[in-house]
Amino acid sequence: MLTLLYVALGGAIGTIARYALNLAITTRTGELFPWGTLTINVVGSFAIGLFAALTGPGGRVAASTDARLFVLVGLCGGFTTFSSFSLQTLALFEAGEPLRASANVVASVTLCLLAVWLGSIAPNLMRS
Repeated sequence: MLTLLYVALGGAIGTIARYALNLAITTRTGELFPWGTLTINVVGSFAIGLFAALTGPGGRVAASTDARLFVLVGLCGGFTTFSSFSLQTLALFEAGEPLRASANVVASVTLCLLAVWLGSIAPNLMRS
């Protein structure tokens, strides 16, 4: 039960950080291009990669399972789920699976764009 609280706390902190950073960047750059989201995705991907490498097997920093879940699932997951996608894709490349890693990129981007489009048109389809 305590583990769930760590993940929830990390998620809350990550979500607040995402909102605040996106607001700060968008206020400065405008909304013509999603610089805030791009920055958040890149920063989150870097953070999850760094923390996973430092605290994983053979890493330089000892961290409990709860600490890893707080940061990797909670904080980074709340900040951006793109970081999880990026870490998993890197793991596929590092495991010698470049075709699977590439398929993950293509499938994720394509399917998520399709899903967001379908979600955006669903209300109109329900009225018909």
